[in-house]
Amino acid sequence: MPTLQLHTNVTVAPERRAELLARLSAAVAELLGKPESYVMVLLDDGRALSFGGSAEPAALLELLSLGLPESETPGYTRTLCALCETLLGVPERRVYIDFRSPPRHLFGWNGGTFQDPRRD
Repeated sequence: MPTLQLHTNVTVAPERRAELLARLSAAVAELLGKPESYVMVLLDDGRALSFGGSAEPAALLELLSLGLPESETPGYTRTLCALCETLLGVPERRVYIDFRSPPRHLFGWNGGTFQDPRRD
């Protein structure tokens, strides 16, 4: 159920979207040690977005995952910021990342929640 949302003022060319999503999906699966078949990536590009009073390339990432290990977020930040710079040209200093780890009963999928005993 790991979910990465990428909001950016950079517009991604349609022919580059699939590759960008695939790279981010693989990175999230590897970082979290979870099967990529559960990873969702959402791209919200070309947005009106200002960072530090400037409309230069910037991004906000939201990474949501059950059991997200807080001790690992510095490493996740390094990796995700580097990917934003490589894939989008967004300097690492212009990326914010919001990490979230919801309780199992507050994340639903397939007609139930992850607290449902049928999911274990």
